[in-house]
Amino acid sequence: MIKLDFHKSLSDSDGQMNLRIKCDIRKGELVTLYGESGSGKTSTLRILAGLLNPDKGVITVENTSWVDTKKRDYLSPQKRNIGYVFQDYALFPNMTVKQNLEFAAHKGQNKRVISDLIELMELGDLNSRKPQTLSGGQQQRVALARALVHKPKILLLDEPLAALDYKIRLKLQDYISRIHKEYSLTTLLVSHDPGEIMKLSDRVIVLEKGKIIKQGMPDEIFTNKKISGKFKFIGEVLKIESHDVIHIVSVLIQNNVVKVIADKSEVQTLNIGDKVMVASKAFNPILYKIE
Repeated sequence: MIKLDFHKSLSDSDGQMNLRIKCDIRKGELVTLYGESGSGKTSTLRILAGLLNPDKGVITVENTSWVDTKKRDYLSPQKRNIGYVFQDYALFPNMTVKQNLEFAAHKGQNKRVISDLIELMELGDLNSRKPQTLSGGQQQRVALARALVHKPKILLLDEPLAALDYKIRLKLQDYISRIHKEYSLTTLLVSHDPGEIMKLSDRVIVLEKGKIIKQGMPDEIFTNKKISGKFKFIGEVLKIESHDVIHIVSVLIQNNVVKVIADKSEVQTLNIGDKVMVASKAFNPILYKIE
């Protein structure tokens, strides 16, 4: 269990912003921080990682104090057992892929974990190459592997896939989901992509101007409904056609166009370009607009 309860005064484009975070994150959860740019998402990750100190408050992880400002107690970043993946990868340009991973290992650590991660991330053919010779998706796989070398308990992901194209992003989402489960991680993800959040997250915490305004399961956050179903896909409305009493909505899901039969109540608030969730209900696809 991670318990966050802190304040931090930050500067933003409108002047000062008071970041006020109070929440619990259960062990093994994948939680996404969601909100507009400048709402405090990255600062929250940095404070948890020890790269930024709060002005006031406490942070405890599995009943161990990491921060207690009253006692002036701050656990160093090196002792927090956190893996951190940045949006810009932050790989060492003068090192090969394997050397980047070896540099992240603790002194005396069994190097078997490096070969395991190279296999898991499909990096075997890239071992001797340097970051500047890799694609963005390849660099991000290396960054994910490097963050896991020292076997962290907590993984922090700061918009790690934002700069990648759609196909690569989907594949890396699968990697993130897989390593979260296989390494029994507690993961905090910063993302602006509702589809990515729906696919990966157990819970979403929504920030606005430094404050938590709501939290819940992804479907509750984005559609205001708790949605059951054997499948759930996020797509974009391309066309809405009327045929007597029914409507046919063409939805782009990944690289495929899916036609969904909908009634008037489902389409009356839809427009071309809207994000929607297509979910099953009694074997029939149902549309939910994403707010």
